[in-house]
Amino acid sequence: MTEANQKQLGNTLWKIADDLRGAMDADDFRDYMLSFLFLRYLSDNYEAAARKELGKDYPDTGGDARKVPLELWYANNRDDIPEFEKQMRRKVHYVIKPAHLWNSVASMARTQNEDLLKTLQEGFKYIETESFESTFQGLFSEIDLGSPKLGKTYADRNAKLCTVIQKIAEGLNNFSADVDALGDAYEYLIGQFAAGSGKKAGEFYTPQQISDILSAIVTLDSQEPKTGTKKRLENVMDFACGSGSLLLNVRKRVSQADGTIGRIFGQEKNITTYNLARMNMLLHGVKDTEFEIFHGDTLLNEWDMLRELNPARKPLFDAIVANPPFSYRWDPGESIGDDVRFKSHGLAPKSAADFAFLLHGFHYLKDEGVMAIILPHGVLFRGGAEERIRTKLLKDGHIDTVIGLPANLFYSTGIPVCILVLKKCKKPDDVLFINAAAHFEKGKRQNQLKPEHIGKIIDTYQHRTEAPRYSRRVEMDEIEKNDFNLNISRYISTAVAEEEIDLAATHAELAVIEDTARLATAEHNKFLKELGLPLLPI
Repeated sequence: MTEANQKQLGNTLWKIADDLRGAMDADDFRDYMLSFLFLRYLSDNYEAAARKELGKDYPDTGGDARKVPLELWYANNRDDIPEFEKQMRRKVHYVIKPAHLWNSVASMARTQNEDLLKTLQEGFKYIETESFESTFQGLFSEIDLGSPKLGKTYADRNAKLCTVIQKIAEGLNNFSADVDALGDAYEYLIGQFAAGSGKKAGEFYTPQQISDILSAIVTLDSQEPKTGTKKRLENVMDFACGSGSLLLNVRKRVSQADGTIGRIFGQEKNITTYNLARMNMLLHGVKDTEFEIFHGDTLLNEWDMLRELNPARKPLFDAIVANPPFSYRWDPGESIGDDVRFKSHGLAPKSAADFAFLLHGFHYLKDEGVMAIILPHGVLFRGGAEERIRTKLLKDGHIDTVIGLPANLFYSTGIPVCILVLKKCKKPDDVLFINAAAHFEKGKRQNQLKPEHIGKIIDTYQHRTEAPRYSRRVEMDEIEKNDFNLNISRYISTAVAEEEIDLAATHAELAVIEDTARLATAEHNKFLKELGLPLLPI
């Protein structure tokens, strides 16, 4: 599917969402819309695999959209169902009953079937508890099919769902059934709903352009970035993963370089967003055995896997990316002070947990790994506890690169942000500063980083190049003289130097102008003389 078609599909689905939302706010309707898109993806993928598995035995419906091939096969081959489903679990890692497939549901919607709502409830429950090898308990918990927002009575709610599903089905029918395209449409809708949600969107959405920068940085070789993208990452983690788009971008970047990732790990505190992330992974073809998303508080370290006390079994990651909430207020208890994540650096202040998030991720980074985290500019220069943490990270040689980005890139805030790149072992003894704050295209609501802006940042990081008023490698001696303050303006001047005037060249230009003026005046005086008028002075 072409980029233009992907955008058209996204626009079509967004228009459906806009038209059908009615009394619901964008956040509520998002969950319904994305869940139905998710069901369509799972169904298309499953039916394509079933067609391949059954071969010539796959029923031919003669183009009748009211009939679902697998429903016909199940009805006529009851004894073979267990073996078929066993094979499907091996091939696509999940099973969907024929009645719960998107085409079955869409057919019920077309005929205004009064059992549609009940069928959806049963189908969602089956997907959560039985479809996959791993259970996805609560995957659809944010979708209340009994919500009065859908209608006052069961019949009203059923009718509303019939309308929504019918419209989505019609919108999708105009496009290719390519499952990758549905993944792209899902991402597009998340972005559109994020734009409509304003500040709340910061909880789950990292703009694609920033995601591109982070994913490029952590997939380059940590010691020799100029050698290019690594062919193999054993694992990658995002401890504030939102809808998972940042993790998927890392996976895509490695895949484009013909590389592979072992497993993907994410953590998310918000239950709605946690479910979005799990759907997003499956929707992009990540098998349930290839990822793990945990629902819990990162700062309290509620994930048992990360609380492993045996150093030999402590999980460590090749790449860590994160866009945690900016300057989040937290209340570290007394026990947190002895937490292994913070013990050697100290606690971030209650007023801003930025460094607490950073130290959490850094604790789980492999010696040869790379971490890229988005933070507000305050972490670069604020004093007190943050200054002590920043100083130790610098003295220990862990801060590799500081990238200043333009203001107003996020839906949730207009403040400018920075990317900190950290490594436990790094070759250069300096810190690379990149000031990209003035390199953007102004948009109606948000500023945009165009491909050339993104490419310049990545290329500068990769080759550690220096450019006037844009990038500079700064030795630790100079940083120490600045009291370990990382404010970018201290190291890169953004002032445009006054253009030097070449006096000789300017004098020559003036001489030519004077000669030209004399000749023109002399010519003009000839006409004045003929007319008997006073002459002009030469």
